[in-house]
Amino acid sequence: MKPSISRRHLSTLIAAALSVFALVALAQPAVAQSWPDKPVRVIVPAPAGSSLDVIVRSMGEALKSRWGQPLIVDNKPGAGGTIGMDAVAKAAPDGYTLGIGFNGPIAFAPFMFKKMAYDPAKDLLPIVLTTSQPNVLAVPANHPANNLREFLVWAKSQGNKVSYASVGLGSSSHLSMELLKTTAGFEATHVPFNGSPPAAMSVAQGETQALLAVEPALLALVQGGRLKLLAVTSPQRLAARPELPTVAEAGFTGFDALAWNGLFAPAGTSAEIIHRINVDVNAAMAEPAFRQTMAKQGLIVGGGSAAKFKSFIDSESRKWGAIITKAGITLD
Repeated sequence: MKPSISRRHLSTLIAAALSVFALVALAQPAVAQSWPDKPVRVIVPAPAGSSLDVIVRSMGEALKSRWGQPLIVDNKPGAGGTIGMDAVAKAAPDGYTLGIGFNGPIAFAPFMFKKMAYDPAKDLLPIVLTTSQPNVLAVPANHPANNLREFLVWAKSQGNKVSYASVGLGSSSHLSMELLKTTAGFEATHVPFNGSPPAAMSVAQGETQALLAVEPALLALVQGGRLKLLAVTSPQRLAARPELPTVAEAGFTGFDALAWNGLFAPAGTSAEIIHRINVDVNAAMAEPAFRQTMAKQGLIVGGGSAAKFKSFIDSESRKWGAIITKAGITLD
């Protein structure tokens, strides 16, 4: 027969266990309270002056006042953003290295590369959605279509003679058009360019017949009378261009194609630090100066919880993964 544990001994063991639990519980918030005690680095997987760079630098001052530490921007462009996000994934999970990722290296890349140096779903923790931006459908100014319905009728009448430009293979510009093709049922040949300027010029000159890209990149050619816009890919009309209807308004209910970005931390970063950053970044993004800067860039300010951002990423990955697989888009 096994010896029984005395009631006094059992009480001592329970008390000891509760003490350890209490110490651990107290220590966790203390981590977030003492953080940060040195500068916080944010890796930007794009060049200086890019929209991602502007977002991080714009929120830097507001975060400095909350954290008492400077925010250091570390630009690491290349390979569609995967170089920068790989650096984030491999950083120490202590809250002192973050990254601003976007749909390319987060939701698109896993379906376009046979092998990646990091797994976005396992190696990165979503913190908060920072901004989003829809694409607009542009055609030559002299195109016979004056709205999306007319463009689709025209495109279907052309058979396989239609070509469309994009700002790059595997970009939001490219995939949004592939989604529109699948949804609306028309054919068009993809012609990728290296960035918005040459892609937009190819449409203005009639070399290609359509382009989905962010509106600020097309503004000069629209104002110059060389391009006209037919629709926007967001669920709601743009505040800056309320006359431009959405794709959904043309009869494609639920159509939604946004270029988005948000903050990420390396996997293993404590939940308390993630929550602290989320709260502070939400507060920084609510400041009028930040919102005004984003509006000038044509960006829609995000926000919300880390859980909401993760759910959004999961949904985006499923949607775009299906489009990428169907279109057979590969980058290696």
